[in-house]
Amino acid sequence: MPVMRGLIAPQNTFLDTIATRFDGTHSNFVLGNAQVQSLYPIVYCSDGFCELTGFARGELMQKSCMCHFLYGSETSDPLTSQMQKALDEQREFKTEIILYKKSGSKFRCLLDIVPIKNEKSEVVMFLVSHKDETGLEIRPISRPAGFNMERRRSRAVLYHVLGANANPIPEYKVADIQKSRFLLLHYGAFKAGWDWLILLATFYVAVTVPYNVCFTAVEIREDGASAARNPPSVSDILVEILFIIDIVLNFRTTFVSTSGQVVYDARCICIHYVTSWLFVDLIAALPFDLLYAFNISVNFGVHLLKTVRLLRLLRLLQKLDRYSQYSAVVLTLLMSTFALLGHWMACVWYLIGRSEIENNSPTSWDIGWLHELAKRLGTPYFLAPGGPSVRSSYVTSLYFALSSLTSVGFGNVSANTDSEKIFSICTMLIGALMHAVVFGNVTAIIQRMYSRRSLYHTRTKDLKDFIRVHRLPKALEQRMMECFQTTWSVNNGIDVSELLKDFPDELRADIAMHLNNELLQLPLFESASRGCLRSLSLIIKTSFCAPGEFLIRQGDALQAIYFVCSGSMEVLKDNTVLAILGRGDLIGSDCLTQEEVIKTNACVKALTYCDLQYISLKGLREVLCLYSDYAQKFITEIQHDLTYNLREGHSTEVREWPIFALSIHQSPATYLNLSRTSFSPAHPPACHVVYKDVLRPDGMCSPSGILIRHPNNLLT
Repeated sequence: MPVMRGLIAPQNTFLDTIATRFDGTHSNFVLGNAQVQSLYPIVYCSDGFCELTGFARGELMQKSCMCHFLYGSETSDPLTSQMQKALDEQREFKTEIILYKKSGSKFRCLLDIVPIKNEKSEVVMFLVSHKDETGLEIRPISRPAGFNMERRRSRAVLYHVLGANANPIPEYKVADIQKSRFLLLHYGAFKAGWDWLILLATFYVAVTVPYNVCFTAVEIREDGASAARNPPSVSDILVEILFIIDIVLNFRTTFVSTSGQVVYDARCICIHYVTSWLFVDLIAALPFDLLYAFNISVNFGVHLLKTVRLLRLLRLLQKLDRYSQYSAVVLTLLMSTFALLGHWMACVWYLIGRSEIENNSPTSWDIGWLHELAKRLGTPYFLAPGGPSVRSSYVTSLYFALSSLTSVGFGNVSANTDSEKIFSICTMLIGALMHAVVFGNVTAIIQRMYSRRSLYHTRTKDLKDFIRVHRLPKALEQRMMECFQTTWSVNNGIDVSELLKDFPDELRADIAMHLNNELLQLPLFESASRGCLRSLSLIIKTSFCAPGEFLIRQGDALQAIYFVCSGSMEVLKDNTVLAILGRGDLIGSDCLTQEEVIKTNACVKALTYCDLQYISLKGLREVLCLYSDYAQKFITEIQHDLTYNLREGHSTEVREWPIFALSIHQSPATYLNLSRTSFSPAHPPACHVVYKDVLRPDGMCSPSGILIRHPNNLLT
């Protein structure tokens, strides 16, 4: 498989930085759209804010970020006016105010409003943070002149939300890729060429290290002692330098994270390399040959330590995937591996023959294969200089090793001593295994090992041919390739529906419930029976959306209900952000009972790479028809669980009319909370009076409260 480039499109990571990262960490905030004057509707609210106030996210979307729904009898009107003025003037504002939860209980809130700008320095969002300070005692202490405790405390809230090391006021924009000029792209042309160079250097090490250890490490002097010879060649030193440079480059080379995105952060790159391949590369790059530069005596043991460089072959195994797309390279690697094994066996065979002669055993020194070769060549060891040349010894050793690996040998070079016979047995066993497993079944092995990769290459080639034939623009080509690679990385080319179609319905439903467990755990499906959940799980599909792509455009026919599994999206209408969607948000329509075309009232655009699950409306209606008891509950609950309702006309169907509260018997212990209700604009309510019980100091209730509703906000 070729090098995975990763997901490299520019992303708007605002939601990941502000919202998603800090949800569930007691960060209570909402984001308001600064482009809609006066109203400043909420486009996102954190989980902490929902937990603090008791409202569901779907109930808060598109309401004013002034949070009128939290106002009560003790909420200060001057402070709310100052908040509205701060929003209108697009400036920061800090205060403490009394607010009320959905349950009616009040809490003292430290509120902070911060404008958020885009790349054009235009205010596009308001971040309104709320910190519950109920029960915290404020002790008066002496402070220096000009000390603003309120500002300091409110800044602490924002630093908690944004992180101590983050930009205090991040921008809402498509973030450019922050890449240092000193970073190497792992899929770049230079890195590809460098990897091929390292591959050749690795094979060079695999050939020369065993040869130098066995053939050129020591020589026998006339007095019988061994002495070092043959200092390193220029090529050996160059290879060592290449490996050291490769270590340095790996500290500055990007990589693809487990989420599929390219990591450009230098610190993350260093940590990833240190925890993966640094130790292997460092051991394999130890510069043993530099010992010659300091005139240090190098004996056989030091040369034997050079075999640790063969650990570089582990790095080669890691990169085999990128070479496997070329058939010629695969065949070359197979033949090279077999030849390399023969080379190693030849080195060991020579080392055994040499040790038989050096041991001077009276029973075996003159019958070893190396002694027999010397006699045939007319260079017996008892004459000076005795023994065959290194060249003849290596060629003969390689001949014996390959003939033993591929057959049983020809007898002209034979094993005579016990050590040689044991080695010959091992060589023939290895040869039989190689012949049976590799050569005898090479076609089956390649098909079995590369069937999935072959399918990947086939589909990639078809995709490239399609792009070439139809002359698609570069931007569209990149989107297609990224979508294909990401989808492949998720399912590895496996069509789940095709794979499971032959399984029993019971088993398919259980598997589908496991795969879609996150979506089915939403409160919307809590009251559904197991049979209903199993039916729903079978119609859930997955989708993917890249940054900048539209999932839905305004005016399109809505085909499904979508659930955001990861990433962030924004809901747009006339270039105005209506909502920001993150992990766990649900979007779609609440009108599911009729077979009618549902037009969308806004566009849904991806800010980052998004994984989605969706249920088609047609399939959903069929399931609800089968489970009529749950259908009515579903239609009721989905109105509250939808983060944003995309049905055309939904935003104009509901208008809020205030409810005013009056108390006949005013006392410190009696009060009524202001609340709001909704009426259809086509049928505005008439002015009417509702009696409300008011709690007295003695704990009893009396009908002394009057609620007066009127569409014109007039008290009569």
